[in-house]
Amino acid sequence: MGILRKIGEYLYIVKRDPNEPTSSWIKYMNRINRISIFMFLIGILIILFRLIFKKHP
Repeated sequence: MGILRKIGEYLYIVKRDPNEPTSSWIKYMNRINRISIFMFLIGILIILFRLIFKKHP
């Protein structure tokens, strides 16, 4: 499975493969990865917002 497909699954863009084996540890890892991706995207948005709406002295 490709990296971009896995990121799409984390962000609920792509449906998961129903034949993929699942265990509780994989579910925990996926949740942690999903949280880290969302935090990264929020951080990028904050940085872009600060750059765009920066007050000039």
